[in-house]
Amino acid sequence: MTAYDVIVLAGGAAKRLDGADKPGVRVGGRALLDRVLAACADAALTVVVGGRRATVRPVVWTREVPQGGGPLAALGAGLRMTTAERVLVLSADLPFLGPGTVDALLDAAGRPGREGALCTDPDGRDQPLVAAYRAEPLRRELALIATEYGGLAGLPLRLLTAELDLARVDAGPDAAFDCDTWDDIAAARARIREHGAVLDEWITSVKNELGIDLDVDTGVLLDLARDAAHGVARPAAPLTTFLVGYAAARASAGAGPDEAAAAVAEAARKATALALRWEAEASAGGDAAGGTAGGAKPDAGREGTGTP
Repeated sequence: MTAYDVIVLAGGAAKRLDGADKPGVRVGGRALLDRVLAACADAALTVVVGGRRATVRPVVWTREVPQGGGPLAALGAGLRMTTAERVLVLSADLPFLGPGTVDALLDAAGRPGREGALCTDPDGRDQPLVAAYRAEPLRRELALIATEYGGLAGLPLRLLTAELDLARVDAGPDAAFDCDTWDDIAAARARIREHGAVLDEWITSVKNELGIDLDVDTGVLLDLARDAAHGVARPAAPLTTFLVGYAAARASAGAGPDEAAAAVAEAARKATALALRWEAEASAGGDAAGGTAGGAKPDAGREGTGTP
């Protein structure tokens, strides 16, 4: 992927949120701004136009002139900080934006003859703040608009997008979902708790909270927790998965994410095998009671091998 810069617009009065700090509103335990920043983590430079705050990763801060001057003024302020040939432009209130949409926009913006690409929502409306633009024509058009109108403050984005040759990207119903009202916030919070999404959302939130960059096979860990709970005792499930994580961290100290993920998988395999052995012993208990006083005879083929 060719290097790109990002401009995130995080200002505005949030009037429909009663003046709340919209970029800091949490959905799934993460600030809206942090959720957007996570979707474009591989950017060469990230510029956030708005008030400074703690963020999930380092960014460059700037403000539009005048403050509250609107999206075109904010875009102009952010663009002055960038150097890449392509610029991703995002609002700070997109709870479901993902890397897949970012890649699709950048790919479409790089096609011959195009000056950028923007998302369309399910109703076919253009979303110029979920978009990727080639920097040169973006700078050109902003300069022309500023000359014609005497500045960029208070002007609508359509003055810009109407002059650019833009591809349209249909990214589905979620990518362009933005949070303008408290009803939107409530809908976003409810959506991440839906059965098909809640686990991935929770794991992502935990990894962000703990500063972990690790692609873990959650299915392996869930199977381990099930086997530990069933074959040993219910409280064994969380305790075992904790110990697996600790063992994997020790085994992969100083290694990269791939080695760490492999260490988790190997530790989970060993713990699963142990849980299944415990379950087998419990199942054999009734048979052993009718045998010798010493209990069931060990399996000579497995004794001392360490294999399940």
